[in-house]
This record gives sequence, structure tokens and C-alpha cells, in this order.
Amino acid sequence: MSEVSHDRSAPLPSRRGASVAEDGRVHAPTPNASGPRLGERVMAVINRDPRTAEHGTRNDAVLAAVLFTAAACLALFTDEGRRPDTLGWALLLTAHVPIVWRRRHPLLVLALVVALVGPYHALDNNHAAPGPASYVALYTLAVTGRPLRTILTGVAVLTVSVSIMLTVDTHRAVELLRISGWVVAILFAGVDVRYYRQYVAAIVERAERAERTREEEARRRVAEERLRVARDLHDLLAHSITLIGVQTSVAAHVLTADPERLDRAAVAKALDDIAETCRSARGELRTTLEVLRGQDAPDARGPLPGLHGLPDLVEAARLAGARAELAVDAGDVPPAVGAAAYRIVQEALTNAVRHAGPEPSVRVEVRGERGALRLSVTDDGTGADGPRGTALDGTPGFGLVGMRERARSVGGTLDAGPRDGDTGGFEVTAVLPAPAEASRPGTAPPLTTVTPERPESDG
Repeated sequence: MSEVSHDRSAPLPSRRGASVAEDGRVHAPTPNASGPRLGERVMAVINRDPRTAEHGTRNDAVLAAVLFTAAACLALFTDEGRRPDTLGWALLLTAHVPIVWRRRHPLLVLALVVALVGPYHALDNNHAAPGPASYVALYTLAVTGRPLRTILTGVAVLTVSVSIMLTVDTHRAVELLRISGWVVAILFAGVDVRYYRQYVAAIVERAERAERTREEEARRRVAEERLRVARDLHDLLAHSITLIGVQTSVAAHVLTADPERLDRAAVAKALDDIAETCRSARGELRTTLEVLRGQDAPDARGPLPGLHGLPDLVEAARLAGARAELAVDAGDVPPAVGAAAYRIVQEALTNAVRHAGPEPSVRVEVRGERGALRLSVTDDGTGADGPRGTALDGTPGFGLVGMRERARSVGGTLDAGPRDGDTGGFEVTAVLPAPAEASRPGTAPPLTTVTPERPESDG
């Protein structure tokens, strides 16, 4: 669509070689090493608004010269009245001069032509000579002006012309009325071309609007995909790095707490947990990168995480030192809703492990109700490691923002903030739309509660 100007008065695509089919579609120009064909040039001239054409004044000056040459030939070689004398030639030449500005002031040009041609005819000079210039002025007015003004002007011109001819020769006045069909034909041809140009302009405008809509839709999809990938990377890396950091701290504590009584088994287990977390993070990161590398692959994303993955998240939080509990009472939910719930719980557990202090107590509840899936993640932490939604260095983070975006992506809502009362801690609650089957009796699995044992203290 780069060939199309956004200005309705600007040159239309067909001026650059494009064409409009019968179905109203605008076809782009096809490359032609030999340049545009004659038919294409003619259509370009028809479709072009004369007021916006390049070098319009220069072209009209050439047109005026050609018209005067034709008028001189008619005056010399036809017998439509006597051959012009000096005054007649002066009037004939002067009548062609306004044609140079016909594009800018069509009505004024027509009035000047009529004002100069009238005395020329009144002197009984050759009546055919000024005809071409008069027709060009009429056509320009018809193709650029409103139809009503064009018709009224045509009637006025015919009235003036007949009135002048009646003073000269009644027979010629009747003859003028007989050939006035040419004037009417020129006027209607100009009006018809004007409507055709408006039709083409409307088609081009619709094509431009459709192209802009497609471009905006493409940009919107790209932005949504970038936001989704950013959320996935944040959820994955923040969770995995937090767990690795906590597990590394456990290994360092075991190594430094009592070097004389080194618990090799505890160190080995902490290192195995770190390795397992790295493998899991690497697998999810590979899946995300496959999405970026193969957007068109239908199964590039692989299976989405869902409610079945919540026990693994709770187990990972337990390995990080939290006392986590999980309660699930929900049936099958759409994959997108399950994935959103999984990511929200993942981020909430990550925040609890990071900010809720040492060995926080965290409870995850997922409950299916009619038409909705409700989940909550609560902890009793003091938040000594910084407010929620910030990184460890105090800079604003993306965790809470990402959780809200996750909920909105499936049409749900999410609230997060400190718990009410004297218990302290933090609470994340979300309501995600889900089919009624998620809570229909007989479809939900039995209540699952996971209460990991509190890890033994090394000191």
C-alpha cells in the first residue's frame, strides 16, 4: 500500500499503474520493463484529479497553445462565418489565455472565456473557431465542480450563447440550439468522470483502511506474543533462580556450620536439587525458545502446564525451605486456564520463598466452583526481605504485574496484598473463568492435601 496516498485528493493508485477490477479490488501495478502501456496512461489521466496533477500549469499552457492552433485552422479553413479581422483574432487569442489556469479557477476561467467569445460571435466571426476552448472550459468545470452548479452553469452558458446569436442571425441561433446536445454531452461526461473518480477514491480508501487494520492487527499480535514470552521467561527464570539461590544457601550453610561434622549426604542432596532445578528450567526455556524460532509450528509450545503440575511447585517450595500445603478441589479446566493458574501459583510461591522470611508457612488452595476456578496463595511471612513486587535490590519487579496479566489473559481477576488482621503475611487470590464441569459433582477429583515435613535444622 505504499503506492497509495492517504490524502483523498492525492493521485490514485491507477496513476502509478494500479487498476480497479470489476469486483472493486485494487490491484497493484505489475513490473513492466518497457514502461506503462498507452491504455494505462489513458486510465491514469482519467483517474487523476486535474487539480493535483504534476506540472498542471505547464501542461495547460501547452493545451492552450494547441487549442489556439486548432482554432486558427478552423477560422482559416471553414466557412462558419466570416474570417476574423484584427479585433476578431485578438478576441480569439485572448479567449484561449485563461485556459492556462483552468485547474485552479474553473468557474472563473469559463466566465472569462464566455465573456471574450461573446463579442467574437457578435462580430459574426467564424463561429466554429472558439468551440474547442469553450468545450474544454465546460468539461473542466463539470469534472471539478458540484453537479448542480455544473448544470446551472451549462444552462446559463447556453442561454447567453443563444441570446447573442439571436442578435446576429436567427438561423444560426436555431442551429446553436440544435447542436446544444454537444454541450449537454460534455457536461454529463464531466459529471460522470467526477463520480467515477469518487468511486475509485472510495475503493482506495477502503483498501487503505483494510491495510491499516491488518497492519495494526499484526502489530497487536506481535506485542501480545512478546508480552506472553516475557511473562513465560519471568515466571520460569525468577522461580528457578530463586530456588537455586535458596538451595545454594542451604549447601553453603551445611558446609560452614560444623566443618568437623560435615554432612555429606545433606550437601549432596542440596546439589542434586540444584541440578534438578537447572534441568527443569532448561527444559522450559527450550520450549519457550522453540516458540520464538518456530511461530508457525502448531505444536511448538508443547503441552501447557496445568493443575497437575501444582504438586511439583509445592515440592520445589518445600525444598527451598518453605512449609507448603496444597489443597486442590477442581475438575478439568481449559488448558489456558490451567496454565494461567499454574503460573500464578508459581510466581506467588516464588515471592513467598523470596520475601516471606525464613521457613515461611504457605498454603495453596485451588477450588472449582460453577463457572469459575478460585485459587489463593497465603503465607505468614513478615516480608523482611523487601516488599512484594520488588527485586531483592529494591528495584520494581514484574511478578505482581505478570500475575495480573496472566489472570486478564483468560478473562479473570487477581488481587494481591497484605493479609487482614494480626496474622501478617501476604495473600494472592484469583478468580479465573472455567466451564461448569470444573465443579460439577462427580467430575472433580478428591481433595488433595500436601503438607511437607518441616526440614530439619542443622544447628
